[in-house]
Amino acid sequence: MPDVSYPPLPERLPVPVYDDHTHIDPYSAAGWFDEGEPLDWREQLDRAEAAGVQGVVQVGTDVESSRWSAETAAVEPRMLAAVAIHPNDAARMTDAELDEALAVIDDLAARPRVRAVGETGLDFFRTAEDGRAQQLAAFEAHIAIAKRHGLALQIHDRDAHDDVVATLLRVGAPERTVFHCFSGGPELARTAAEHGWYCSFAGTVTFKSATRLREALALVPRDRILVETDAPWLAPTPVRGRPNSPYLVPHTLRLVAQELGVDVGELGAQVAASTEAVYGSWSTDLP
Repeated sequence: MPDVSYPPLPERLPVPVYDDHTHIDPYSAAGWFDEGEPLDWREQLDRAEAAGVQGVVQVGTDVESSRWSAETAAVEPRMLAAVAIHPNDAARMTDAELDEALAVIDDLAARPRVRAVGETGLDFFRTAEDGRAQQLAAFEAHIAIAKRHGLALQIHDRDAHDDVVATLLRVGAPERTVFHCFSGGPELARTAAEHGWYCSFAGTVTFKSATRLREALALVPRDRILVETDAPWLAPTPVRGRPNSPYLVPHTLRLVAQELGVDVGELGAQVAASTEAVYGSWSTDLP
């Protein structure tokens, strides 16, 4: 039987950082646990604080999780929100359903502690040819929402690097654009660096097989590196295969520091500053 218990708390980071992209809403957690119960989101944030992760960007993927993210961030000082319709969900919607959902996202994007539109983008791994036009339309609509509200854009890009880049260049990327769970190789890293886009690395960069991902990491300017969990998925080595949570960011940050040959505290300070440059302060806009 696989171990589906939450991993132990890692050693606390010397400098506090943020989780750039996580899903600790009850809707996402329910998709991971076939048996047992996920940790309550408050407990996950408490553990994150104890590990030196002082805040998270909680990411919506549909109307329900986006609304939960916006409403919870409005009263939780350790959370900011991102809102969107996931590209794979968008591909299955009718035009009317997508328009209705995007109207909700547009409304949520106006709230003060919603600081990003995402995750949005293209996914050619799970979406076949017949759904890609709808997916692209949703991506372009999300980009427009992000620009209209002056928000960052969090991109989901799976097996679609060329088309994602082409779309950003054709319609114009928001000023702060983040490739969430960066999955490209050196070529995409060079393109992102050229345009000033941010690359957010998840637990996948710690996997033994992720050679090209680590080659890409070496090409990303230090001030464009972010770190995330994408919890509850993609737990990093050495706890791969178990449920992920924001408190496990230290494993990924330490591997990234090791790969770059820098002190983990120095890297942590840079990552924290870059995260705040993208999303602003976690300490403002509370009631």
